[in-house]
Amino acid sequence: MTPPTDGRTSAINRWWKRFQDWRFGAIDPAARIGLRGEQAAARFLRQKGYTVVAHGETDRAGEIDLIAVDRRRKLVVFVEVKTLATSKPGHPADRVDADKQARITRAALRFLGRHQLLDNRCRFDVVAIWWVGNTAEPQAIEHYEAAFEACGVDGFYS
Repeated sequence: MTPPTDGRTSAINRWWKRFQDWRFGAIDPAARIGLRGEQAAARFLRQKGYTVVAHGETDRAGEIDLIAVDRRRKLVVFVEVKTLATSKPGHPADRVDADKQARITRAALRFLGRHQLLDNRCRFDVVAIWWVGNTAEPQAIEHYEAAFEACGVDGFYS
């Protein structure tokens, strides 16, 4: 069965896109690729039921792309977003090396301390995004839950 060609389908699609942008967050097409990736990751996490509480949290210890709450599991989730804007081989998540993990761990510990959340469980996730070309939406998004453990000299358990 083919969709009607009288314009109703395109109107419904436009309405649905506006509703999704309102409900889960919009992606700014004029933003740099890293910011668009973070916006797409935040939208993706909201669609999965997470509550995104912070974007680009930065202090002297490092930067955390997204901080979310998984209410079902009662977890604070620190998310590193990696966006690949080329068709060359490789995986975006491969860029989260041990040094990056240590910086994220330090920043997460400081965030938890600042907000009196040290007694809460937390997890470190990675969201990998492939965004090749100048398209409105990414080609693929992969979410790796518990992608790495707290690590580094300032790790949670060291």
